[in-house]
Amino acid sequence: MARKTKAQAQETKSLLIEAAIDCFASRGVSATSLSEIAEHAGMTRGAIYWHFKNKTELFKEIWVSSDQEIDRQHLEFASLYPNDPLGQLKHFLISFLQSLVVDERRRKIMEIIYHKCEFVGEMQSMNQLDQKIILEDYPKIAENLSLCIDAQQLPSTLDTQRSAVVCRAYITGIIENWLFSPGSFDMQALAPTLVQTMIDLLQYSPSLRRTAYSEPADKCS
Repeated sequence: MARKTKAQAQETKSLLIEAAIDCFASRGVSATSLSEIAEHAGMTRGAIYWHFKNKTELFKEIWVSSDQEIDRQHLEFASLYPNDPLGQLKHFLISFLQSLVVDERRRKIMEIIYHKCEFVGEMQSMNQLDQKIILEDYPKIAENLSLCIDAQQLPSTLDTQRSAVVCRAYITGIIENWLFSPGSFDMQALAPTLVQTMIDLLQYSPSLRRTAYSEPADKCS
């Protein structure tokens, strides 16, 4: 019985999360109340408070879970291309960009994070989470680029810290612009070219070489 109750509680929590994603994507985070989420899920407001202290905690659950899912997807591509770190990076990014077109749930979550959430009022604490994720991303990207250098797939003089900043800005810029206006370009068709453009930048841009500037390499961690 206890096992069944635990399973039922998890199902309720999952339904509330999916209802919150729908409501946040439709109305925005600040304009959505917990009562509206509960109503959309066909539950009472008390059901939300059983699992989440407030809207901020519910939003954090969605964001962190999404970030963890992206990490798992990256690991999947690492297993598909075990001796090809640049191939891992390339195919992961192409797949992720294209998933925004075909995966409605992922697209909604990205829309919420990029365009439907204001980090003010009760959501102000989420600004710290955003900063934490960004700061953690830079070393991860730099490490992946270092593996590509070790595999002789990128120049040995590539400044991995500076390149990590450029790569993150490039990909998040593509995502943000497409989410704002999906009709502005065909993400599904252009994803391979857009990712290859970033790789070309890493391979050929002199401004991303350690010898391009006299100052020490940038610090991103």
